[in-house]
Amino acid sequence: QVQLVESGGGLVQAGGSLRLSCTASGRTSSSLHMGWFRQAPRKEREFVAAISRFAITTVNADSVKGRFTISRDNAKNTLYLQANSLKPEDTAVYYCAASDNWMTIKSKPDYWGQGTQVTVSS
Repeated sequence: QVQLVESGGGLVQAGGSLRLSCTASGRTSSSLHMGWFRQAPRKEREFVAAISRFAITTVNADSVKGRFTISRDNAKNTLYLQANSLKPEDTAVYYCAASDNWMTIKSKPDYWGQGTQVTVSS
């Protein structure tokens, strides 16, 4: 069973930066495609970014392109999301996700973390 644990959320002013981390256990992370989603209050969960097993391919949502960078360190079984130039509309619970299949990582991941809160003040 894969377990995903996020960390690094918090309160930041608009224009600031945060780095989220997600540590995977139960399986070697290099066997999984991984990604980030977020859910703002009263909104549906949305895709943010994804990265393939060996970081050959990354995909970002249009809303975060040029501001957020997804990366991974398979030796540490850890996924990262560097979030720069944060805006109040980035406020959400951020979830780490993982999939065995690249085709599902953006839409229906197999595994989910419990989430970490990011709040951006104006």
